[in-house]
Amino acid sequence: MIRYTLNCAAGHQFESWFPSSASFDAQQARGLVTCPTCGSAQVEKAVMAPSVARTDRTPPPVTEDAPPAVGVPAPAPAEAPVPVMSHPDGELRALLRELREQIVKTSDYVGDEFADLARKMHDGEIEHRSIYGEATMEEVKALREDDVEVLPLPVLPEDRN
Repeated sequence: MIRYTLNCAAGHQFESWFPSSASFDAQQARGLVTCPTCGSAQVEKAVMAPSVARTDRTPPPVTEDAPPAVGVPAPAPAEAPVPVMSHPDGELRALLRELREQIVKTSDYVGDEFADLARKMHDGEIEHRSIYGEATMEEVKALREDDVEVLPLPVLPEDRN
């Protein structure tokens, strides 16, 4: 994994991880790399110096009576953790979670009967009401081909556990 510091055209700086340099280039060319602050897809890599650990020296042993090292810089403070998702992503996830909760609260769960009941409501055989449940991909495809309005409930990765 490679962590790049990126700059957008509006001057916002942010970091992002990519599996490889080629992956960054491909995602940038498709407009998938966007600024989390303003949403701009005009993003470029910032000038960065690689962090390379030296292996040609070993630190002296530390003893209780050893004098403090002179001229040795103090260890740099730990970097702030890089958020897994940007602020706009977090807001979107919260909205999707709220939408799902509202649908579940105001609809009837019908389990595996979903496709059959949705078709009957569409055909006017039974009264319309808000329902949610389970359906196979084939059932959903058949419903959509017949212009029955069906949508999947939003499920977030953390909801799958």
